[in-house]
Amino acid sequence: MRDEISLSEKTDHRSRLRDFIESPPFRYTILAIIGLNAVILGLETSSTAMATAGDFLHLLDKIILWIFIGELALRLYAHGLAFFRDPWGMFDFIIITIAIVPASEQFSVLRALRVLRALRIVSGVPRLRQVVGALLGAVPGIGAVAGLLSLIFYVFSVIATKLFGGAFPQWFGSIGESMYSLFQIMTLESWSMGIVRPVMEQFPYAWAFFVPFIIISSFTVLNLFIAIIVDSMQTMHKEEERAVEKIETVVDQDMRLVSHEINQLRDEVRALRDALQERRS
Repeated sequence: MRDEISLSEKTDHRSRLRDFIESPPFRYTILAIIGLNAVILGLETSSTAMATAGDFLHLLDKIILWIFIGELALRLYAHGLAFFRDPWGMFDFIIITIAIVPASEQFSVLRALRVLRALRIVSGVPRLRQVVGALLGAVPGIGAVAGLLSLIFYVFSVIATKLFGGAFPQWFGSIGESMYSLFQIMTLESWSMGIVRPVMEQFPYAWAFFVPFIIISSFTVLNLFIAIIVDSMQTMHKEEERAVEKIETVVDQDMRLVSHEINQLRDEVRALRDALQERRS
């Protein structure tokens, strides 16, 4: 009996702690601390700021890290093993674990990743989580488009290497160099004056190769990425609307049921009252 009472009290305590952690004041406070930590990490890259208040910035950084560790411990206790089934919880856990790695030369790269703590804003803002969820939902479609784009790059790179490799080995001497040059052309970064026009001085009809490539890669295939992401976000939005509609439907059904039961109780009370009046008369 005592074990059951103790378990019930522990569950109730975790439930109250979970409500506190998920309350807006607590979440907004943590978000403000994450923003402050991002500013501090940026100031640590400034030699002027470090010369003026370097010790104070390091102290603030350590205090904020302990706050994050305490928050993570509270969430672990409140949610139990369910915490590790939440992708955003695991995201925060990994980032904080990286932040507490000892500052030795072997782990210098990991210590440089402390700035990833600023990404915890994503896990704390629902709208940002929706955007990331839409991006992850679009991964299969993006993978298919990336495969198509890779195939296009390979075909055009082989053609460019055979056509222009002899005259311009610095740009098209191998398939790898051709791919890199075509990637620069696809991004429209100095593609005309930097690569295409010099090539056209020796190959006047080279535009017949580069213009179709730009149309296919930049204006067609890359726009498919945007279309897939937008479609994924619309799908998530529709799913949220359906979930809200389902909840509203359940609430309406419960309200109708409650209203029906109240009407039945009124009828029973009215019948009892009439029966008592008949007995008195």
